[in-house]
Amino acid sequence: MQCFTATDIGLLRDENQDRVQAEQFGERWLAVVCDGMGGERSGSQASEIAIRELFDRFRHGCKPEMDVDDVRAVLLASVSAANSVIYTTSRMDYRCYGMGTTCVAAFVEREWISIANVGDSRAYLIENGTIRLLTKDHTVVNMLLQQGKITRDQIATHPKRHMLTRAVGVERIIRPDFYRIPRRDDCILLLCSDGLSGACTPNEILAAVQGNETQAIPQALVGLALEKGGRDNISLAIITP
Repeated sequence: MQCFTATDIGLLRDENQDRVQAEQFGERWLAVVCDGMGGERSGSQASEIAIRELFDRFRHGCKPEMDVDDVRAVLLASVSAANSVIYTTSRMDYRCYGMGTTCVAAFVEREWISIANVGDSRAYLIENGTIRLLTKDHTVVNMLLQQGKITRDQIATHPKRHMLTRAVGVERIIRPDFYRIPRRDDCILLLCSDGLSGACTPNEILAAVQGNETQAIPQALVGLALEKGGRDNISLAIITP
């Protein structure tokens, strides 16, 4: 397996509040994408803290052999550790009050993919010429869609389309979603912030992945989002065979 990452400020923002990092654990990979939110520089601080604390806790808890319960426990504990530090920091410094971040983290083993997700950064699985969304957005519009109060066509123009219902660091206790799926040898896992997924359709993302050599995929996806206007920071990680 190989892992490649990319991040870009985009065309309209003054600061990149996204963070992306990947680290190898033997033959396994942990990749994380965070999209910070908050005034001034607090969004950047939130995503920076999340990445740092999550990887620190994961390194401490990761073992050479882990079953599904072990992986779930260490992954969720790592997100929870990040949540606690951001939450405490935001209440000790008024300039950081209300800061938070999305977080999508994937631990990829030879036969399994385990994902923890909070917010609207996403995980996609690409295999057999198809792309499949693995995570659910924690957003107001997705909640309204599930409740049948809006249609899918209304999401793109809804005034609350960027409003999160869940984020790391905003509340004292965090409730990440957890997913575990089988991994095929030829699949590609994509983690990304909404600077990519909000600008490009899944089929456009799929075409960019299929039309480029593996090492060129991250920059091709960044370029695609920039062509669509680059309205937000763009960050992604891909894990390939």
